[in-house]
Amino acid sequence: MPTTATVPRSRRSELARAQARTGYLFVLPTAVLYLTFVLAPVVLTCILAFAYYDPMLGSRWVGFDNFARFFSNGRSLQILWNTLRFTFFAVTFNVSIGLILALALNRMMPSWLLYFFRLSFFLPVIIAAAFVSIVWTYFYGDDLGVINYFLRVVGLPGVRWLTDANQAMTSIIIMDVWKNTGFFMIIFIAALQGVPRNILEAAVMDGTPAWRQFFRITLPYISPVVFFCIVYASIGALQVFESIVILTQGGPGDSTRSLSILIVEEGFGSFQIGYAAAISVVMTVLILLITALQQLVSRKWVQQ
Repeated sequence: MPTTATVPRSRRSELARAQARTGYLFVLPTAVLYLTFVLAPVVLTCILAFAYYDPMLGSRWVGFDNFARFFSNGRSLQILWNTLRFTFFAVTFNVSIGLILALALNRMMPSWLLYFFRLSFFLPVIIAAAFVSIVWTYFYGDDLGVINYFLRVVGLPGVRWLTDANQAMTSIIIMDVWKNTGFFMIIFIAALQGVPRNILEAAVMDGTPAWRQFFRITLPYISPVVFFCIVYASIGALQVFESIVILTQGGPGDSTRSLSILIVEEGFGSFQIGYAAAISVVMTVLILLITALQQLVSRKWVQQ
């Protein structure tokens, strides 16, 4: 009759403690980095948001004065509206056009042609945003811009793409969509590859129209990916910075200035550190609220 060796309870406990200590040692470097470079700055920013801080004169506690200053100032509310407007249109067009391109490229076609289109649409994503913005300043030039040149060639008047307060935000959104749509296209193509072929083929044999196949079969299957793309695009759009700085510096006036630009200007231009921290907290809360709202709404249309 075979016998099994038994390990004393005390020895097993000692072994478990040794394994736990080893695990903590592996996690320790990451935990230290996280506490130092992520959690500590967040806590410090939240504290500074309730203080007036001057590097030379010291600091004092001001309570909610920084937040009251932000929400009672017409200029800051205009900049908040600019950020929300940019976020809405950039997310809408990036996600929808990315999905349309993915559907168009998720069809039978010569592989070389498929790779060519995918690379063409994805190429802007891997180019530095600063370089893309500099190139688009030449496209958007009033007198020597490439787009206005072709408009005049066909007899149309030129457009003040970046110097008209009513047009500048639209120009920035167009550039943002051109640069980032390819990223969402690639994600959607990967998601479409996971839709069961047998269900789609059965729908085709039943004579189901293409639009109904999309809304009844394809979209429910890829709805978690669509939700991820909307959240990801929203977080990125709310923090838009470098493209606006390079294209318009926030102008004309404040027509394209975003919250991120205002934080930098107040913090490092005017040295209003406490006020800049308060704006950072407002922007963080805004991102959390929009993400939570999307999470709440997603329960009605995202397939779990």
